[in-house]
Order: sequence, then structure tokens, then C-alpha cells
Amino acid sequence: MTEILPDVLDFGLVLVFCGTAASKISARHGAYYANPGNRFWRTLCQVGFTSSLYEPSEFLNLLDLRIGLTDVAKGKAGVDADLKRSDFAPGALNAKMLRFKPQVLAFTSKAAWRAWKNRGAKHSVSWGWQDETLGGTRIYVLPSPSGAARRYWDLDPWLALADDYQTRMRGN
Repeated sequence: MTEILPDVLDFGLVLVFCGTAASKISARHGAYYANPGNRFWRTLCQVGFTSSLYEPSEFLNLLDLRIGLTDVAKGKAGVDADLKRSDFAPGALNAKMLRFKPQVLAFTSKAAWRAWKNRGAKHSVSWGWQDETLGGTRIYVLPSPSGAARRYWDLDPWLALADDYQTRMRGN
């Protein structure tokens, strides 16, 4: 399988953000969250994960902050509605997380969490911390920063995760 975007993973990460799949714009630019309508990079700066606004092309710089990036579907690009269950590889994501052991795996939408859990759209999941873990990795679900999900946007779960991240960084 050819990956649309490379995983940004390493040992010792505090946090890994996981989306469903790269958008067609991200695939074209070769950078995570490259659609100008996506709030991801602005939100990272606004809530304190980064001290300045990163350009999507600077995504590898997140490793310096002990933050990683990945997607549940690595070989397909597009909007969630265009993806099939067979496009997702939750087992591969699990294997990566068990190998690299980040402290937190944060899904950047409920759809990404559902893709990981192989659940349909009707399956309810709340934003924030989940009861389950993956190895020693805690699981968190965020509102989607995608412009297509604007009506569901809520900054509060992002702020709470940023606070947790800062606490973890001070402790390490």
C-alpha cells in the first residue's frame, strides 16, 4: 500500500493526532491539514500546542514538540463520505501505537474514532477522554477541524487536551 502522507511517528511522543484520511488538497500538497478551510493548524496555535502558526508544509516540525500525526486510512485520500470501511486499517494503526507507545492518541473527529473502532455513523461517542486505552496509550476524541464539520465545532475539547499536553510536557 502506498501511503498518501507519511506517518509522523517516533518513540517518546506525548501525543499523536489521528484523522480519517488525507483530504485531496492535503494529498496534492503532500502535507497534513493543507485545506485552507481546515482549522487544525490555527487551533494548535490558538490553544497552545504550538507557540506560532505552522504552515501545513511544516508538519514534520511537530516532532520537535513530541507530537505525531497519522490517519486511519493511509492509502486513500478524500472526504469521509467517499471512504469505504475497506479503506481503513485500524489494525495497522493499533500496531503503530503499540510500537511507538505515545502517551495520548487523539482522534481529530468522531468519524476517525469510528473508523478505528469499525463502527457505523449511528454509534455514539463523546468528545474528550475515552474509557479505553491502547496498551498504555490514552484515547481522546476531538471535534473535527474540517470546514465541512463547522456546525459541530467546539474549541473546549481542544483546550482541555492542550492543557493536558502542557502538563505532560512539564512532567517529562
